[in-house]
Amino acid sequence: MRSSALILTLISLLLATSSQAKERGILNQKAGEWGASDWIQLPKGKTNLSPADFNGKVLYLYCFQSWCPGCHKHGFPTLKKMGKRYEKADDVAFVAIQTVFEGFGSNPPKRVKEMAKRYDFTIPMGHSGKRNEKSLLMKNYRTGGTPWVIIIDKKGVVRYNDFHISPEAAEELIDKLRQEK
Repeated sequence: MRSSALILTLISLLLATSSQAKERGILNQKAGEWGASDWIQLPKGKTNLSPADFNGKVLYLYCFQSWCPGCHKHGFPTLKKMGKRYEKADDVAFVAIQTVFEGFGSNPPKRVKEMAKRYDFTIPMGHSGKRNEKSLLMKNYRTGGTPWVIIIDKKGVVRYNDFHISPEAAEELIDKLRQEK
C-alpha cells in the first residue's frame, strides 16, 4: 500500500514539474516591467529603464547572477559577441540585469559593477531581487534561472525567452526582427 502511495506521489511530482516547465517564459506577450535598481551606465538623463525605453529597437536582455558558472561560460561571452556584432546598429540595444533568486549574499548589487568591469561592458546594467523578494523581472517573465535571455521586438513583444541562446541563433533572430516593420 505504501509503495503505491509513493509511486502516485512521484508521478504527481513529475507531472507538476513538467507543467511548470511549460509555463516558463512569456513568448509572444508584451514585455513587462523589470523592477531593476542600482543601475549603472544609463543613458544621459535616465535614472531607471523599462522596456518602453526601447520601442523601435530590438532589445537583447540578458539576465545573470554573478556567481552563475553558465553565465560566465556561455551567457557573458554571447552577450559580448552580440554587442560587438551590433555595436554600430542604432536599432538594436543591449541591457543586462542581475536577477537574484538565491545566494543573495553572493550576488549583491555591487556585483553588477564588477561584471561590467570584468567583461568591459558599457551597456546599461541593473539589479533585480533582494533577500525575501524574488526578482520582479523573473516573476514578470517567468524565467527559469540564469543565464536567461529575453529578446524583445521593436513593438515591445517578447520573441525569445529561455535559457542561453547560441550567438548564431541570436544573430539570426535579431536580424529577422530588424527587418520587421
